[in-house]
Amino acid sequence: MTLGRGTWRAWMWGAALLGAALGQGAAEGTAAHAGPPEFLVQLTLLLAVSALAAYGSFRLRLLPIIGFLIAGVLVGPGALGLIRDPELISAASEVGVMLLLFTIGIEFSLERLSRIARLIFLGGGLQVGLTLLAAAGALLAVGVGAADAVFTGCLVALSSTAIVMKLLGERGETNARTGQVSLGILIFQDLAVVLMVLLIPMLAGQGGGAGGVLLALAKAAGIIVLVLVAARRVVPPLMEVVARTCSTEIFLLAVVALCFGTASLTALAGVSLALGAFLAGLLVSESRYGAQAMGEILPLQILFSAAFFLSVGLQLDLGFVAGNLGLVLGAAALIALLKVVVTSVSVRLLGEDWRTALPVALLTGQVGEFSFVLATTGAALGLSFAGLGERGTGVFIAATVLLMAFTPALAALAGPLLTRLPSPAPARTPGADPDADGGSHGLPVRDRVVFLGYGAHARLAARALSRAGQPYSVVTRSPDGASELQGRGAPVLIADYTRAGLLRDLSIDSARAVVIADDDTEMTERTLSVLRTVAPQVQVITRASSAEGFAGLQALGAQHVLSAHKEVAAGILDLLTPPEVTRAELSRHLAEHPPVTLSATQRAQCEHAAHNAGPVTPEADVCLECVAAGDTWVHLRVCMTCGHVGCCDSSKNRHATRHAQGQGHPVIRSAEPGEDWAYCYEHRWTK
Repeated sequence: MTLGRGTWRAWMWGAALLGAALGQGAAEGTAAHAGPPEFLVQLTLLLAVSALAAYGSFRLRLLPIIGFLIAGVLVGPGALGLIRDPELISAASEVGVMLLLFTIGIEFSLERLSRIARLIFLGGGLQVGLTLLAAAGALLAVGVGAADAVFTGCLVALSSTAIVMKLLGERGETNARTGQVSLGILIFQDLAVVLMVLLIPMLAGQGGGAGGVLLALAKAAGIIVLVLVAARRVVPPLMEVVARTCSTEIFLLAVVALCFGTASLTALAGVSLALGAFLAGLLVSESRYGAQAMGEILPLQILFSAAFFLSVGLQLDLGFVAGNLGLVLGAAALIALLKVVVTSVSVRLLGEDWRTALPVALLTGQVGEFSFVLATTGAALGLSFAGLGERGTGVFIAATVLLMAFTPALAALAGPLLTRLPSPAPARTPGADPDADGGSHGLPVRDRVVFLGYGAHARLAARALSRAGQPYSVVTRSPDGASELQGRGAPVLIADYTRAGLLRDLSIDSARAVVIADDDTEMTERTLSVLRTVAPQVQVITRASSAEGFAGLQALGAQHVLSAHKEVAAGILDLLTPPEVTRAELSRHLAEHPPVTLSATQRAQCEHAAHNAGPVTPEADVCLECVAAGDTWVHLRVCMTCGHVGCCDSSKNRHATRHAQGQGHPVIRSAEPGEDWAYCYEHRWTK
């Protein structure tokens, strides 16, 4: 078995689903009365068991991981035997690992990853090297052959990236020191898999020798370098193009294609799927759309990650465990003890204190998912775990599943053990996330006004708050709006603010107030509904375009709903500005950006003007497209149909004309102070 096999199995699974969905012609129609397709039965069982396991874990106050593992054991061939196609579940589980590592990669950046390079190569190198040497040395001392001893050391050295990172995410410690050290070690383990896959055939007397190893390593290094170059040069502009379509479907498809494509490319070079997916996440993190990608991919990640943990439980044969209970428990205990001791020593050699070393060691004390693949490969070549012969593979799988199931309990031991250590001197934790004050996405929220959406009314209100010295932050789906804010140095995050996970990560309940400024009524209602589940007490300001909408938004929990008959920006400012900012100052500010109209004379000169007389609120006092491109303009023009502001024909890009021609909006008006002339592209007139 090679590293690429999992990729092709996942793709073949997808192809099978598609083929079944499309049907098999007349033959399928004839057999339709026999019942649903087998794959559909298996998928239904997977979803039903996952939901029941999650619910049972919730009721019993257990982590979902434990529920999924136990459910996998119960429905597997060793118990109830409900899941009869473990290959399908295995393929889904590999997709789950890929998506999990992809989301982890999004949370990091190349700059942040470079800060833990020492943890990866020194910490990970020490952990893998010392674990392999300790395990092999102990087995050699009791008479196990050298090939089986080294093979066992390779199996034991790896930890479960999926379980460790899932636990860290649930505990909110991914960006803490414990999370960073754990991630560094896990990344090195994924790199070490390349060598192990090449080493195991050599232990069995096969393989291409040193030349084959060097060639494989060169290919892997080349692929990784190519991915990192793409992170800087290719992916950010590509993501800009995709995001500007404002299509959720296109964005999601592009992100998933990037994840699977990068993972497949790295697998072809001999690097693990998990590491390839992590690198794909890094690619996305280098663009402005990491948070949006995270929101889109998270539901898929949750679904397929459940399949991974179920697949681990499926591999446990209860009959085998009952017949070899002492051997299985002994192997699990020895593996855990060895890994905890060696990993603790490795982390201490990095210069970390016990408050980091012990939690990391307990978290990584299990055996990794890729060890299953290595164990199968080695057994086919005649190698055995701990020199146990044919029983070795069964003992190893059983011990590994038990260790995975008890990882949350093992990790929980860190707290009581650390209470016995003396309290450290107050100091900043080395390598702590510098953006911690801004939440997991780096956006400051506490005691600020947070705008969800950035339309014309929000622009006016945000600028008035800025002039009054009141801090605010913006979450928007608009690349142009984000470019404008970044150009002014205002804090902004490009993301889908209808996602509960995003709002929770931002600690939106700590905001001074939330302004839902989306122009779409349905999106406003959806955002408000989600916001109220995450932050039921936060002050919410929004707007309604009708009496029905007004009542609906109040019923959803908005304290302040501004009507369309009132100048919305003025209403927002009335509610948010401090007492020392007078109404006269607000009026003066609003007078600088009033809604614009056409005069009666202008309306009479052209039938297009009669339907585009205004009033419209200019969407900005800059050309957003020029700001996004880093260009300048000569004059500004405002579209009398929609309020779009673009640069004039004397400017380099002529965005006003491009907008008018592309959208079929014929009438523009000058957006320059002191000018009130208008122009129709089809019937030329100015006054």
